[in-house]
Amino acid sequence: MSRSKINVPEAKQAMDNFKMEAAREVGVDLKNGYNGDLTSRQAGSVGGQMVKKMIEDYENKIK
Repeated sequence: MSRSKINVPEAKQAMDNFKMEAAREVGVDLKNGYNGDLTSRQAGSVGGQMVKKMIEDYENKIK
């Protein structure tokens, strides 16, 4: 069972776009579909960049 299920189906494309943007920013060559050839470091850097951007967005909204 996948723990990363998107509860709002319409958000899937937005999340995919967000992930691709984060990957470009950290220099990871992310493809649509399976990316099992990524190292743990590469995958972690994409996820970390996504979290960083979400925190920055939240902080900007509460100011």
